[in-house]
Amino acid sequence: MRKIIFWLKNARYQSLPQSITPAIVALSMAFVSKGFDWILALVGLIGAIVAHLAINLADDYFDYGVKSGDARNRLNHQGFRARIAKYEYLTAGKATMKQLLTTIVVLLAVAASLGSVVLYYRGAIVLYIALAGLVLGIFYSCPPLKLSYRGLGEIVIGLVFGPLLMTGVYYAACGQIDSHILFASIPIGLLVMNIIFTHSIMDRHADKAVGKMTFAILLNGKRPMLICCFILNFLPFFVVLVSVLTGFLHWLYLLVLVVIPRAVWLYRSMKSFLEDEASKPTRKKWLGRMDNWENIKQMGIDWFMIRWYVSRNLISSFCIIFVFVNIILALCF
Repeated sequence: MRKIIFWLKNARYQSLPQSITPAIVALSMAFVSKGFDWILALVGLIGAIVAHLAINLADDYFDYGVKSGDARNRLNHQGFRARIAKYEYLTAGKATMKQLLTTIVVLLAVAASLGSVVLYYRGAIVLYIALAGLVLGIFYSCPPLKLSYRGLGEIVIGLVFGPLLMTGVYYAACGQIDSHILFASIPIGLLVMNIIFTHSIMDRHADKAVGKMTFAILLNGKRPMLICCFILNFLPFFVVLVSVLTGFLHWLYLLVLVVIPRAVWLYRSMKSFLEDEASKPTRKKWLGRMDNWENIKQMGIDWFMIRWYVSRNLISSFCIIFVFVNIILALCF
């Protein structure tokens, strides 16, 4: 059990809402469809979670190969406000690269076993979706593509945890793909991308120092970054609005508009950051849950984490409202 907890922590289980919440939205939408199966739905959900953990560890495995963590530590000591390396368990000698690789293989084998169950009952479409997600996830950091080092990492994350994940889980649960799940997955994928883009703006100096070409660096300027930040924060709501007006989504999905204030706060906060990187926004209760806040303040990374938390809370609240609407539709229509 201790070893399992150790690897869960290393695999950054805190990031699981990034896959769990979109997957639950997909399941709640599939629930009203003909052919819904609870067992296959759970198998698909668990498979997505295990694959997410494996990809997080794979990112560490390939990232560590270029020693980006060492460079980030040096930058921190030189005064750059960069984040410390995410694989402390490797740099501190708590685990070897061989043990890490073994864990990745085991997790991928578990995910593949769960996927084979869905494949048996649902057919080859789920295989194509899973393979597309796996290739993009592994080559996020893996040579020769190293997509996250070429300015494509944010787009990859948006695709994997938006359309690919949601259509895959939806198909596993009910055996079909329709316009409802496609139009729901696009705004959610954009909000997932927003989490990574928010991170990459704040971490761009360290990323640039280690040769990592994130989308923020690729944009090459504060104004283009701010425009992209605006698009990622507000386009999801516009997509929902257009989907409702064109009849692809029920009008109740407009309830997501109530979380626009968080998007406004995040956009303004990132604008302040790009104008003055020493700016520290004030925490407000309506921005949502922020774990270990006092410890974060003592560590001096509250400037970073408050923006990251709000980007996470934005998609979480967006997804919760989608699930709530799906429950109402299932009960009343």
